Amino acid sequence: MIVVQIQKHFADVPADAPKLRTLVRTICKQFGVSKAVVSVGIVDDDEMRELNKRFLGRTGVTDCLSFDLSDETEPARVFDLIVNGELAAREAARRGRSARAELALYVVHGLLHQLGFDDATAEHAKRMHRIEDEILQHFGYGSVYNADSG
Repeated sequence: MIVVQIQKHFADVPADAPKLRTLVRTICKQFGVSKAVVSVGIVDDDEMRELNKRFLGRTGVTDCLSFDLSDETEPARVFDLIVNGELAAREAARRGRSARAELALYVVHGLLHQLGFDDATAEHAKRMHRIEDEILQHFGYGSVYNADSG
């Protein structure tokens, strides 16, 4: 069973909670995770800035933070995803996309990091972005990265 909890600390971005839950469950199953508890927190710039500093020692805002809080003694994986709803709204307007799609991108990105993907090199980033696009297209959000390169 995959349990998905969504908490909105930033209400000014439309978040389709049932669709986000299905998105998270589908990604987990796609990458072999059948038991998990995934928390998704939607925050604003100020809260993201504070969390980024506290947990990573970095200044400024970011799109998402993600953590694997799993306990090796338990069969279920435990992931905590924090996504920046305020940044999603801003970036969506800048890119001419829906805020829901931008927020979904941040959720997908953070979850993929916890499932072993990284974007530290150009090659890894290209692979990760391709997978993100495939997932977002499957869920009707459209392509993000391939749309930017065209």
